[in-house]
Amino acid sequence: MSSEQWEELTLAAWLHDCGKVTTPEFVVDKATKLETIYDRIHEVRMRFELLKMQAERDYWQSCAQGGDPKQAEQALKALHQQLDDEFAFVAQCNLGSEGMSDEDIKRLEQIAQRQWQRTLDDQIGISWVEKSRAAAPAPLPVWEPLLADKSVHQIPWPQGKTPQETWQEAFCLTPPALQYNRGELHNLKVKRGTLTAEDRFMINDHIIQTILMLQRLPYPKHLQGVPEIAGGHHERMDGKGYPRGIEASQLSVPARIMAIADVFEALTSNDRPYKKAKSLQECIAIMTDMATSGHIDPKLYLLFLQHNLHQTYAEQFLSVEQYQNSVVDTQEHIQKVLAYLREDY
Repeated sequence: MSSEQWEELTLAAWLHDCGKVTTPEFVVDKATKLETIYDRIHEVRMRFELLKMQAERDYWQSCAQGGDPKQAEQALKALHQQLDDEFAFVAQCNLGSEGMSDEDIKRLEQIAQRQWQRTLDDQIGISWVEKSRAAAPAPLPVWEPLLADKSVHQIPWPQGKTPQETWQEAFCLTPPALQYNRGELHNLKVKRGTLTAEDRFMINDHIIQTILMLQRLPYPKHLQGVPEIAGGHHERMDGKGYPRGIEASQLSVPARIMAIADVFEALTSNDRPYKKAKSLQECIAIMTDMATSGHIDPKLYLLFLQHNLHQTYAEQFLSVEQYQNSVVDTQEHIQKVLAYLREDY
């Protein structure tokens, strides 16, 4: 590469995620399913506490009305234990660290049907915007479901600012009907990870915003490839990436290099609250799988391994725990990639 080409690649690298300035930080860093600006699991826990207090009230009422105190006490203890177990399950669902089975979702829906009594108006002390999304007020007191998807949780796209109205070309991402859906069940029922379809789109949209920003800038002739290089690091060799869904033949070599670097940095980064950093061994295993399944360029990844760039990076930027106790059999991974190349190229 010439010095001008290096300058182009370096500039694209610095700017490749500039579109993230448009992505809300609470979405980018969403560490749990119920997290928005704060983690709403605290609200859910207080509802469980209220259910336990309601159970105690029912216990004393039963005793006062001549019920069997022993039997009532046993029922109270059993219900308290059940509520404790159910909250522990909901809290585990909130983490997103393990996949949600159909049985888990069914249990979550059953727990959600428990009811607590609200005696206060939930439409005072709120903004006019939130009030406009709320359902008609119900007569008090009212029984509320323990977990719910309410109209107030559904946040539409601002008028005139839907993706279709702001995009300047046809991208392959499909915008959801809502900008945000903060429904409690909607979020807790996410099967893997913490992101809903709305969250995922909001995050993926950063690359479109990167492209739109960079395309508006004037460049000297030797830097005119910056938007393509910076905007292509989420594309895949098999055409199943985004935002354009283009295949390897339509991607420049610098854009393919950028994709490999972006994946490696994302896997090993230790500053992301929604996931723990991978060890070097785990990272290379994942990337070898990606190189042999149409995700990243296998030939460039082979060079990455052959020149021990992963080791060089690890020694400079990774924690001791990530690489010193994580032995990578580089030759084994090289052989896997070579075998794939012999079969498919």
